[in-house]
Amino acid sequence: MIRIALGQLEVIPGRPDLNSSAMLRMIGEARNQQADMIIFPEMSIPGYLLGDTWEQDAFLRDCEYYGQQIIAASNEITILFGNVAIDWTKRGDDGRVRKFNAFHVAQQGKLAGGDNFPYPFRIKTLHANYREFDDTRHFFSLRKLAAELHTTVDQLLQPVQITLGNRVLSVGCILCEDGWSDDYFTKPIDILSQNHSIDLLVNISSSPFTLGKNNKRNRVFSKEARDINTPLIYVNNVGLQNNGKTVYTFDGCSTVYCPDGEIAAYCSPFTAQVLTIDVSLSGSCHNLPDTTAITADNTIDRLFQAVSYGTGKFLQSIGMNRVVIGVSGGIDSAVAAALYTHVLGPENILLVNMPSLYNSETTKGLAAKLAENLGCRYVIIPIQPSVDLTLEQLSTASLVNPRTGETSKLTVTGFMTENLQARDRSSRVLAGLAAAFGGGFTCNANKCELTVGYSTLYGDQAGFLAALADLWKYQVYELAHYFNTAVYHREVIPQQTITIVPSAELSFDQSVDEGKGDPLVYPYHDYLFRAFMEYWNRATPEDILLWYQQGILEEKLGCAPNLAKQLFATPTAFIDDLERWWKLYTGLAVAKRIQAPPVLAVSRRAYGFDHREAQNMTYFTKRYQELKAELLRGESYV
Repeated sequence: MIRIALGQLEVIPGRPDLNSSAMLRMIGEARNQQADMIIFPEMSIPGYLLGDTWEQDAFLRDCEYYGQQIIAASNEITILFGNVAIDWTKRGDDGRVRKFNAFHVAQQGKLAGGDNFPYPFRIKTLHANYREFDDTRHFFSLRKLAAELHTTVDQLLQPVQITLGNRVLSVGCILCEDGWSDDYFTKPIDILSQNHSIDLLVNISSSPFTLGKNNKRNRVFSKEARDINTPLIYVNNVGLQNNGKTVYTFDGCSTVYCPDGEIAAYCSPFTAQVLTIDVSLSGSCHNLPDTTAITADNTIDRLFQAVSYGTGKFLQSIGMNRVVIGVSGGIDSAVAAALYTHVLGPENILLVNMPSLYNSETTKGLAAKLAENLGCRYVIIPIQPSVDLTLEQLSTASLVNPRTGETSKLTVTGFMTENLQARDRSSRVLAGLAAAFGGGFTCNANKCELTVGYSTLYGDQAGFLAALADLWKYQVYELAHYFNTAVYHREVIPQQTITIVPSAELSFDQSVDEGKGDPLVYPYHDYLFRAFMEYWNRATPEDILLWYQQGILEEKLGCAPNLAKQLFATPTAFIDDLERWWKLYTGLAVAKRIQAPPVLAVSRRAYGFDHREAQNMTYFTKRYQELKAELLRGESYV
C-alpha cells in the first residue's frame, strides 16, 4: 500500500512561475497528508497549448529553472510531473533546439530514470496531430529518437525505478496520448507490460474537456488497468488554454483505477485540488465511491459547468470584468445574458435592445422582461435613424469616373439593408457602448449559424468571444431550461422567448408575430450540419444523398424519424436544400469563420483551429452527381 496524492493543478498557459508556485503549495499539502508521492499533469510547468511560444529559447530556459525548483522540493516526497525537456546539443526537424514533451520523476532532490534511458526523464511516444493538437510541430517523439539511435521503441520504453522505504517500485510513465493507442501501430502500455514487471502505471495528461469524453476514457483506462492487472493513475489539469481561434476548458477528473479496472477515487471536475489516497498495488478495490459524477459527463449540467467555467476563466485571463450584450428577445441572446450574468453578476452586465422598424413589440417586450428578471442594467437604442441615414447616403451617392466624367448610382437591395442593420448594431452601438461601459461585447452565435454563415460579417458575428458557438440550437434551448430550473431556480428567460419562432427580424418577411423566422429548420439542420463537421469521418452530400436514397437518413443523422419526408415533398426539394447549405458551409461561411471571434469548445470538434479549413471552391463528388441524377429521374419521395 502506498499513499499517492493527485495534484489536479490549474495550469496557467505560458506562466511557469505561477504554475511552479502552485505546485510547491500542493507539494506542501501532500507532505502534510503523509503522501509518499504526488503526481502532477502533463506540461504542468509551462502549459500545453502555447502556439509558437515553444520557439523562444528564453522561455525554455525559464521552464528548466522552475522545473529545478520542483526537483529540489523532492527530499521528503517523490514528485512526478510534466515539463518540457531540452537537449541543447541537438536540433529538431525544424532546425531549432530539440524539445521533448517529458515526464519527470524527482526523488531526493534529483531526477530518477537515467540509469536505463538516454535521458533522466521519459518522453512522449505518440504525438497527437489532430483536432487541437500539433505536437509534431514542436516536439521530438520517442519514435523519432529510436530511429535516430538505430534502436527500437521496445528497447527505449523502460519503467522508472522508485525507492519508497525499503521497496523498489517499477513505474510505467506514459503521457496522455500514449494511453490512447488503439489506432497506432506502436502501443506503449502493451510494450511496457509485456517486457517489464510494472507495479504502477501513471498517465499524466493535459486533456481538454469534451462532452462524453470521460465516459470513453474510463472504459479505455479501466480495460488497460485490468489487462495488465496493475493500478493506473490518471492525472489531468484544470483551467483554460487556447490556440488562438479555439478556447478549451480542462476538466481534470483525475482518476485512480484499480488492478481489476474499478475506479477507486477521482477528483472533482473543473476544480484544482490535492486528493490523497492509499493505493493497493494488487487485488480489488474496496469501499468504492459513487462514480456517477465522473461517468455522466455528457449531460446538460456538465455542459453548463463547462460553458460557465470556460467563460469565467476566459474573462479572467483577458482581464475583462464588464460585458455588453445585445438582446433581441430571442433565445441565443437570452442564454448569453443569463450566462454572463451568472459569471459576472448583474451589476457588471449591460443589456441593450436595438430595434429597427422590423422588430415586433413582442420581442422588444421579451428583451425588457429578460433584463428585469436578471436584474441587469438595460438600455434601448433604436437603430432606424442611423440605418435610414446610411441607406440615403448610399443610394444618393454619385460614383464618378475621373477619366470620362461619367456618373452612376448604387442600387441598395433588401438583403443589403438587412446586413446594414446587423452591422449598425455591432460595429456602431455595441462597440461604442462597450467602450463607454468599460468592457467588451459578446458574439451570441450558435453552431448551426456559424456552420453556414447565417450571420453578418462585422455585425452579429463580431465580439470578443463566441461562448455559445460550439452549441447546436437544441443545446441552446436545453441550456435555457437549465438556467431557469437549476441555476436561477426561477424563470429568468421568459417562456415565450423559448417558444417563439427564431427570427433575425431584419425584414417584414421575418415577422415573428406572423410565425415567420429563420430559414433554418433547427430540428433537422442541427443534425445535418453536425454530420458535416463533427463526425470523425465527416459526411458529405454524397453520404447524405445515399442515406436519403436508402431510407436511413434520420437514423444516420440522429434526428427525429421521418423528418425529411415531412420537410421536403420531393427529392428536388431535398436536394435543393442540401446543396444550398453545403455551398454556404464550404463557401462564404469559411471566410466568415476565419474572421469570427474565438469559440469556446465543448464538443468533439469546434470551429477554429480544431476545424482546419481553407477557402476553396465548393465541390460535389462524382458519386453525388450520379445519385442526384438517379433520384431526379424518379422524382418520387424515397
